[in-house]
Amino acid sequence: MSHEDTIPLHHSSQSDIDEIENLFNAPVHVATVLPAQPPSPPRASIPVSHSSTSLPPYQKVPPSSSPPPVVPAVPVDAAPAGRSRTGVSADAFGSPANTLTEPVWDTVKRDLARIVSNLQLVVFPNPFREDPGRALRDWDLWGPFFFIVFLGLTLSWSASVKKSEVFAVAFAILAAGAIILTTNVLLLGGHIIFFQSLSLLGYCLFPLDVGALVGMLVSNAILKLVVVSITLAWSCWAAYPFMSAAVNPRRKALALYPVFLLYISVGFFIIAID
Repeated sequence: MSHEDTIPLHHSSQSDIDEIENLFNAPVHVATVLPAQPPSPPRASIPVSHSSTSLPPYQKVPPSSSPPPVVPAVPVDAAPAGRSRTGVSADAFGSPANTLTEPVWDTVKRDLARIVSNLQLVVFPNPFREDPGRALRDWDLWGPFFFIVFLGLTLSWSASVKKSEVFAVAFAILAAGAIILTTNVLLLGGHIIFFQSLSLLGYCLFPLDVGALVGMLVSNAILKLVVVSITLAWSCWAAYPFMSAAVNPRRKALALYPVFLLYISVGFFIIAID
């Protein structure tokens, strides 16, 4: 190839060639190696427990030829004597659990027996009079209701005029008086159930019922006064141990005075009725 055949290079190509020659002619520099950095502390991680023992593969258990054990069935009626199915003693508070399906006559007989039993425990001398909680643990309101109604009817029969008004006044005084006296005992810190106190005050009216009945049958005023005085003392004697035991001994007079005042008022009412 002759000199005339040489193709001139472009300006940019010539600059590229110059840069390549400079790279070849440049002195060789030894690269500096930096020292290695110490390893960083391990990061905190949540421990994951790995069981060392591998779970056994699923195996199908062959059915057993022996029958499953039979659990003996406990009969429902196999409860101890004197205890109902609900676990409450049948002779404790309230009635047995199967009273909804019993005949009406059985219910009446049971209620009458309870009234007679409570009347004996409250009004007549017995060894349980010093323990009010035991004497009236099976309290009821049928007996007090009967004695209040009977006393109102006796007083209305003894009256010559306005019989219905006499009955209404007597019933209102006795019912409201029992509620007020019970509230008074509770406010004095008495340890007695509200309805138990109403039952007690109602049963203590039984002697006054007898006095009102005798006063209606006899016409002698002196005999009537004597009978009513005896029955009044009887009612106060019946209510004394229960009311005195329900409150603090220092507040005994505050609990007994309203009770005696109510019974004395009823006694004067029996004597004055004509």
